Amino acid sequence: MDQVGYDTYCKLLDEVVKEIQGVEVKEEIDVQIDLNVSSFIPDEYIENSSQKIEIYQNIALARTEEDIQNVTDEMIDRYGVMPEEVNNLLEIARIKELCKNAYVIKISQKRESIIFNFNADSFNMEIVDTLIKKYRNEIRFSPGKEPYITYKVPENTDTVIVKKVKEFLKTIVEGK
Repeated sequence: MDQVGYDTYCKLLDEVVKEIQGVEVKEEIDVQIDLNVSSFIPDEYIENSSQKIEIYQNIALARTEEDIQNVTDEMIDRYGVMPEEVNNLLEIARIKELCKNAYVIKISQKRESIIFNFNADSFNMEIVDTLIKKYRNEIRFSPGKEPYITYKVPENTDTVIVKKVKEFLKTIVEGK
C-alpha cells in the first residue's frame, strides 16, 4: 500500500471487489485536488489509527452523495460532532465527484486563484460562454492542448473556497 498510495490502493481494491461480483468496471477519471483547505481527521476526533484509516478508506471509496452522507452519519454516530477539518475532507470528496461530471481533471490553488484543468477530449467550448456570462472578470480561459480556467477568489477562508469551487463546478455541470 505504501508503494501505490492510499487512494490508489482503495481504488484498486474497489475495482477487484466489483470484478469478483461481476459488476462492469469503467475507468474513472483520477481527479487531483490541491486546495489550501484544512482537510484531515484530527487525532482528537479519532484516536485509533486503524479506525481512522477505515474512515479515510470509506471517504475515498464514496462515489455518490448518498455514500458521502452515509460516511458522515457513521462518523457522527461513532465519534460525535465533526470538526471543521473533517467536514472539509467530506466537501473535498463532493468536489471530486463534481469534477468527474464537469470533466475537470485537476484543481489547484495559487494565492487568490483557483485553476480548473479540463480533460481536453471531453471539454465543451460552449461552457466557456456560460461561465463568462456568470463570472465576467473573475475568470480567465486558457485554450490549448490542455484547456484550463483560472477563477479569482479574493477571500481565502476554507469555507469560502469550498463554497466557490462547488458553485463553479455545479455551473459547469448544469451548463453541459
